[in-house]
Amino acid sequence: MGTIINSKIPEFKVQAYHSDAFKTVSDKDLMGKWSVFFFYPADFTFVCPTELGDLADKYDTLKNAGVEVYSVSTDTHFTHKAWHDASETIKKIKFPMLADPTGHLSRAFGVHIESEGLAYRGTFLVDPEGRIKIAEIHDNGIGRNADELVRKVQAAQFVASHPGEVCPAKWRPGDKTLKPGLNLVGKI
Repeated sequence: MGTIINSKIPEFKVQAYHSDAFKTVSDKDLMGKWSVFFFYPADFTFVCPTELGDLADKYDTLKNAGVEVYSVSTDTHFTHKAWHDASETIKKIKFPMLADPTGHLSRAFGVHIESEGLAYRGTFLVDPEGRIKIAEIHDNGIGRNADELVRKVQAAQFVASHPGEVCPAKWRPGDKTLKPGLNLVGKI
């Protein structure tokens, strides 16, 4: 298996449900911005609304950090609207809900389950140049934590803006970083 870290996101053009409207979102819309792709199996399911509600609670924090969030499932944009209208948890969502009924995006990001036509739980951070900086895939029974996603986004943005520095485990903004080099070898 090869890695997708630092690979460019694929060209795409999909329908989305966002702010009580249908709109088109493409790879061109991401250029120059940080983006999170948050894949989940399907609307009207069980773990998915808990994750999307958790992410909705952190959306303002991510937006303030210059990050747009895109949730993605293999449902249609019509299904996204129906779920948004039916669920109090999903009504909290302010980010675009991308429709991937053909599986193009979920295949490109390596999360498509061919036998089911669904996606695994995949979280991907894309930098302003369109390169994947974080890739995390979970089996569908394992929910994610938006607090940890925010921490990882902050670390990725710090590393991008501070060449030569890296963030150790559990790093938070304001914590000490590391400067890899010969003098650091064996001293941690």
